[in-house]
Amino acid sequence: MTGILGKKLGMTQIFSEDGRLEPVTVVEAGPCCVVQVKTPEKDGYEAVKVGFIEAKKAKNISKPSAGVFKKAGTPAFRILKEFPMSGLKIGDMINAGSFSKGDIIAVSGISKGKGFQGVMKRHNFKGGPDSHGSMFNRAPGSIGASSFPSRVWRGIRMAGHMGSERITIKNLTIVDVRPEQNIIMIKGAIPGPTNSIIEIRKGK
Repeated sequence: MTGILGKKLGMTQIFSEDGRLEPVTVVEAGPCCVVQVKTPEKDGYEAVKVGFIEAKKAKNISKPSAGVFKKAGTPAFRILKEFPMSGLKIGDMINAGSFSKGDIIAVSGISKGKGFQGVMKRHNFKGGPDSHGSMFNRAPGSIGASSFPSRVWRGIRMAGHMGSERITIKNLTIVDVRPEQNIIMIKGAIPGPTNSIIEIRKGK
């Protein structure tokens, strides 16, 4: 498995080889630096911890993270993430060149936050009539019963906070890679707003 951290730059369109216009998401993938290597003998599992985007101020780095950077002899990074990879050592760089056109990947990110929303927007409820004196409008309707169970069932769909959740989309396709610019173009949309941090994983 290969993993990398990236920054979502936005969406655009490109023409495929067969002349079709395809929507793509442009991602600045890496470069990511390996700052720690986890081994089964010492940590009980195999993984590498990578850093992305160098920190501008040392005061913004926690003491445990600062100790990791000092031991590794690498710059301090704002974003740290572990990936289950092997064959790398401290100081190695992972960049967009680790991926190629046609790779099938999974992308994880934090979705856009939409605040407190009603049931029509949050759960796609139909709502009530908008005319002839109706007072139903966008209300959720009944949420329980009378005699049994005399309470609201756990997990009932209601209004509430929407978005700002970790979302993973699998089986996305890379349509173009530009290693000299650390750019990866992914077919379709991915979670998160522009300039958000995402994780890209390529399966075995």
